[in-house]
Amino acid sequence: MKFKKIIYCCAIVSSLNLGAQTAEKKTSHVNPFIGTGAAHGSPLSGNNYPGATVPFGMVQLSPDTRNIPDWSVASGYNYNDTTIAGFSHTHLSGTGVAELFDVMLMPFSGSVVKEEAGQNAYQSKFSHDKEFAKPGYYSVELLDYQIKAELTATTHAGFHKYSFPKNKEAHIVIDLDHSMKKSDWNTRVIASQLSFPNDYTIEGYRIITGWAPMRKVYFHAEFSQPILHNHVADGGNVYENAKIVNGNAIRAILDFDTSKEQEILVKVGISATSIENARLNVQTEIPVWNFEAIVNTADAVWEKELSKIKIEGTEEQKQIFYTALYHTFIQPNTLSDVNGDYPSADFTVRNSSKSYYSTFSLWDTYRGAHPLYTLLQPERSADFVNSMLAYYKVFGYLPIWQLWGQENYCMIGNHAIPVIVDAVLKKIPGIDAETAFEALKNSSLREHPGSPFGIWEKYGYIPENLKSQSVSLTLEMAYDDWCVAELAKKLVKIDEYNQFAERSQFYKNLYDKKISFFRAKDDKGNWIGPFDPLKYGANGGYPFTEGNGWQYFWYVPQDVKGLINLVGGNNAFTKKLDTFFTLEDKPEEVNDNASGFIGQYAHGNEPSHHIAYLYNYAGEPWKTQKYTADILKKMYNTTSSGYSGNDDCGELSAWYIFSSIGFYPVNPANGVYVIGSPRLKEASIELKNGKIFKVTAKNVSDQNSYIQSAKLNGKSYTKTFVKHTDIEAGGTLEFVMGPKPNKNWGSKLEDRPIN
Repeated sequence: MKFKKIIYCCAIVSSLNLGAQTAEKKTSHVNPFIGTGAAHGSPLSGNNYPGATVPFGMVQLSPDTRNIPDWSVASGYNYNDTTIAGFSHTHLSGTGVAELFDVMLMPFSGSVVKEEAGQNAYQSKFSHDKEFAKPGYYSVELLDYQIKAELTATTHAGFHKYSFPKNKEAHIVIDLDHSMKKSDWNTRVIASQLSFPNDYTIEGYRIITGWAPMRKVYFHAEFSQPILHNHVADGGNVYENAKIVNGNAIRAILDFDTSKEQEILVKVGISATSIENARLNVQTEIPVWNFEAIVNTADAVWEKELSKIKIEGTEEQKQIFYTALYHTFIQPNTLSDVNGDYPSADFTVRNSSKSYYSTFSLWDTYRGAHPLYTLLQPERSADFVNSMLAYYKVFGYLPIWQLWGQENYCMIGNHAIPVIVDAVLKKIPGIDAETAFEALKNSSLREHPGSPFGIWEKYGYIPENLKSQSVSLTLEMAYDDWCVAELAKKLVKIDEYNQFAERSQFYKNLYDKKISFFRAKDDKGNWIGPFDPLKYGANGGYPFTEGNGWQYFWYVPQDVKGLINLVGGNNAFTKKLDTFFTLEDKPEEVNDNASGFIGQYAHGNEPSHHIAYLYNYAGEPWKTQKYTADILKKMYNTTSSGYSGNDDCGELSAWYIFSSIGFYPVNPANGVYVIGSPRLKEASIELKNGKIFKVTAKNVSDQNSYIQSAKLNGKSYTKTFVKHTDIEAGGTLEFVMGPKPNKNWGSKLEDRPIN
């Protein structure tokens, strides 16, 4: 059997740390508690978790502060909570839906008490004063039991270290029933098993369905001390010293003798394919009982990844920046085992020589996170794309929101398309363009929840009476079609190019020139009223998705010039933008995802993210500089409420990374980054080809947020954009900043961004 190279060993830790001994460590600036809990009066904070993980790993070993996590604590952890229910091995970072929470362990001391049905009776109080987290490591004191719990992780395994008090009985709970609320998404454990092969080992699995359908999670756990006794409960059935238990609500209490050795170590391997692979994963990645070595390795791996961008700025800026980069590199998540096995979309097990990934929150991450991956993670970007293409070959179309290898159909559009097109057009090696185009074309021409092809081509828009969220769908599908057309053009597929280029203009069919908004029509072509551009939609039953008519008006990233012409020219366009950023009126009910307001701009959700950059297209770049600087200063901080909305698998983080350096991909698939207002004194991007692209901002400060002049590689530069090819070539982009706008810089027609 051929295994991949695993770097989890002490020798490699030493080599990775050798160059970091004299340099400032990037991991020292990461604060995993940023975004873990809203401040009083704030609706959202990030929905991040503080536990141990490694870049793009399968395992996210983190505390759950609720017995039954729900959407308000979707990552499992809320900084404002006061108790810990246990430590589970899988979590989502920044999402709006609670899911995963697999294989939960919880140590406790003292007498075993009877558990109430459906409740974990062994949760403990904790204090932030006795809690600590850094990349790859988490610790907390469980105050009710005087137990110090420490956690670290590898790609496929979690490592626990529990320090028990003297002269007290020691126990560890393992819970296979812990999940989000069972009534949500029809969540239920279909089957589970717990077995005891020997006194030091437990193994098992659970098959659970919920937001992600029919997830199979296997585990193998090894203990540094023998299990003296086990008490296993499956609902109302109780078993003492069981060898194997099958059920659908399994929870076990394991007894240990800590009179001589108070520390208990637990190594837990996870797999989506089999118990045997879970065993192989942990034995390969954690071969010896050296907790500190795994902590150091995780730190070294994170240091290597975070060092791909080196910045100069204030300590606050460094903490926000490197925590954002950390959050962006948490996912997509490895789903294949160390031997290459992975769960296919048809519920069979297949094998890949490259890592197979899942957790594709594409409606969010195609905008900024994936373009960032093409810069900093090109090899992984190829693996991300090839994972999507492998999924397509089995499932019939590309993923929309894929989790644990299965589609959950969350959100609209099919935004694997821009991710794939962006990677191909940027010439990332290892992606077959013809295979990619086949997947794009068929995903756009076959009827499925993300792309209602039949009515799309029949009407030239989505009629609201045939499918809700119709305006948002029309605008987003038009963009996806533009992406397909661009790849068709590259591959000289003329007929397909013409078809998809025409479809990319369908957005115009929902523009009402009388009121200058996009609005819904029925299948007869009649406007549907009444229309209120301030009224919010959620995820169905209204023409707009997680936003309103104001926020979605600007979503034509493939044809901003066409949008400007629809409005009536540059002056009308910038005046409408001015109104957008200053109109404070809000309806009584605002969607839960709407937060981080500047006028109607809502930074807490993705539809607004590109809008501040649109002034550049109409010749008023100083206004882009003003608003991007305002967003950077107001919408991010170093507290537990550090984000203005759900981080959504790193998308809010990616916005900060790009924008603080000084640019952002308004059109995520055209290889153009639109310039805003750099926030950092210096940022050096380490490229795969060994070159460095450096951005400097002389005199930058909270007051000096306006660009006075710029140079690219020593030559005067007035364009309000920079190309991906410019960055790949290496060099230096220099800005001089000041307190007042220089309205001459970047305002000429030739300086405006390429569509």
